[in-house]
Amino acid sequence: MMNRETVSHDYLHEHHDRNARRTQWVVALTAVMMVGEIVAGYLTGSMALLADGFHMATHAGALTVAAFAYRYARRHAHDPRYSFGTGKVGDLAGFASALILAVFAIGIAGESIARLFEPMRVDFADATLVAVIGLIVNLVSAVLLFDRHHHHGPDEQGHHHHHHDNNLRAAYIHVLADALTSVLAIGALLAGRYLGLVWLDPVIGIVGALVIARWSWGLMKETAGILLDRTDMRTAEQVRTLLAGERIIDLHVWRLGPGALAVIVDLAAPADLDGARAKLRPLKNVVHLTVQTHQH
Repeated sequence: MMNRETVSHDYLHEHHDRNARRTQWVVALTAVMMVGEIVAGYLTGSMALLADGFHMATHAGALTVAAFAYRYARRHAHDPRYSFGTGKVGDLAGFASALILAVFAIGIAGESIARLFEPMRVDFADATLVAVIGLIVNLVSAVLLFDRHHHHGPDEQGHHHHHHDNNLRAAYIHVLADALTSVLAIGALLAGRYLGLVWLDPVIGIVGALVIARWSWGLMKETAGILLDRTDMRTAEQVRTLLAGERIIDLHVWRLGPGALAVIVDLAAPADLDGARAKLRPLKNVVHLTVQTHQH
């Protein structure tokens, strides 16, 4: 015996379309900066400019994935082939971006370690100028992508970030990673140019790689849990508290999208289904609720 609520399967973030536009602007800014650096690198013969340009190309690719995810999720939000909508497309894109960030961090660390043992000639003046321009672009991008929820850490389990748009968060972390590498590079390049501390450039590269790897791991853990339908323990405990007195046989609580949870409760028969549903009304963020009974 079952009692189900008919609900819409559009579980996208309330600011989905706005976040999509913000991401598109950042993709455009990153692409322009990328082309400018690569062209300047060829014209000046600076490997530093070329390297930075191709490094930015990897981020442009990741941000393009984020923009595509927004578009795909909106286009297929009501597609009947997706039983619970497309709210997790952003988390899938976030996981992919986290993997790209991890590869990027490994590449930076490997190159930096190699340069510690075999220092290369660096055009400090050109490289510093490009790093400054890149930092400005990254700061503008960060402002466009800033969301008030970003100040929470990825591993805070006590509050399970129901409202996080992990697609936007992944794009935000990408531009932060770029900004971090630009800041560290500027410091290292200035130290190399004026203090002769050439070794500082690869050391700073290793530090930056470790910080980026930590961001990547945190985002990967959170999005992987959502993609694998990890139980939202806080809401599950609320369900058990609200249904005190009822015999719960089975309980499933998982995330469908930013700010959207699904709950399926199996109660031992006989049970007052309407009464149970009424008790569960105080639950927040639950957009798909199923209460059912099974005979044992």
